[in-house]
Amino acid sequence: MMDMDEREVPLQLDFEDDGVEEDEPMADRGAFERQYADERSWEELQEDESGMLRVDVAQQQRQHRKRMSAMAGPRIQRGIIRYLFVLLDFSRAAAEMDLRPSRMGIVVDCVEAFVREFFDQNPLSHLGVILLKDGIAHQLTDLSGSPETHIRALRSNMESTGDASIQNGLDLARGYLTQIPSYGHREVLLVYSALSTIDPGDVMETVQECKKANIRCSVVGLSAEIYICKLLCEQTGGMYSVATNEGHLKELIMEHAPPPAAQAEMSVASLVRMGFPQRGAEDAVALCACHREVKMGGGYTCPRCKARVCELPTQCHICGLTLVSSPHLARSYHHLFPVSPFEEVENLASANGRQSLSKSCYGCLQELPTPGGKVKGVRLECPRCRQHFCFDCDNYIHESLHNCPGCESNSVILSQLSQ
Repeated sequence: MMDMDEREVPLQLDFEDDGVEEDEPMADRGAFERQYADERSWEELQEDESGMLRVDVAQQQRQHRKRMSAMAGPRIQRGIIRYLFVLLDFSRAAAEMDLRPSRMGIVVDCVEAFVREFFDQNPLSHLGVILLKDGIAHQLTDLSGSPETHIRALRSNMESTGDASIQNGLDLARGYLTQIPSYGHREVLLVYSALSTIDPGDVMETVQECKKANIRCSVVGLSAEIYICKLLCEQTGGMYSVATNEGHLKELIMEHAPPPAAQAEMSVASLVRMGFPQRGAEDAVALCACHREVKMGGGYTCPRCKARVCELPTQCHICGLTLVSSPHLARSYHHLFPVSPFEEVENLASANGRQSLSKSCYGCLQELPTPGGKVKGVRLECPRCRQHFCFDCDNYIHESLHNCPGCESNSVILSQLSQ
């Protein structure tokens, strides 16, 4: 049992002749025509010796890094203990097949990947799933820290009927989120397919209630921008976006996996009392407090009241103590001290004034791009240790490892020299 201080450490289109001549003034064209005329992306296509289209690997990697940098954002205070309800529109609109195999099918796949990534980046957080169909909100799963529970329940309830009600979904989620501890960050993520909502009352009042309860509501749309969804996000400080295809939908949903910026009302550091339970013997028989039945083997014992729970993290159903394990706490650490973004080495001939470049990546030892070399792509450099990495290692370090191998090696060497 110990006290933890949460603080800042730091959609196929048929193209027809639109009558636009090449010498038509740019001002007479539509906005989308001016955009593509300025970019002229078709001029970037090139053929190789075999007549196949040549792919600019370096340009693709730069665009990917630009998107990831926009998602990362500046170093700000983030809430690492999150309580999130995912609201899924399983109304008739979810059966539309503009996304393959259907909107509902692609949403379930994206949400499954999101649930796994959510708990990987937020091991101390809890998540629940609510389905919107037949004009009412169905709670599919309770707030818990088990990703497999949510995925199994979601895969077994793939049926789209009736209409969706945003108000009912928000009211159901708000009823649970207002009961969580004050240090928890309350969030709602709505994945919405329909173009309308069937509400029993004034949805504007529900929006204001969510705002008063400090619930951050975000929406990912699949059809078009809807006014009530945009207003909901503006009032509660969430994000609103509309997906254009399957890949874009997954990107938009995965943007909500990292912890968002802490709201001003919850930015004050607070002490959280946590318990670190021990795992029980495999042959032990005990009454499970979370399932209220006798189970054999495993489980964890609350250090305060000695009640048994099946999984971590959770709250003890008897005394209310937050139960976590030390690896959960350690895996949340990288949100407080993120790895600095790597810088692209623009001039390979004279990088940082050096006469020669390292030929292999410091992380995976694969060959790096060099002047006149066969390897294409970008070469990246850590701003602290000045070691060079490939594009794949850059992604792995910033998305999974959360530690720079070069900086860690220097730390080990310095510690050995100091002894």
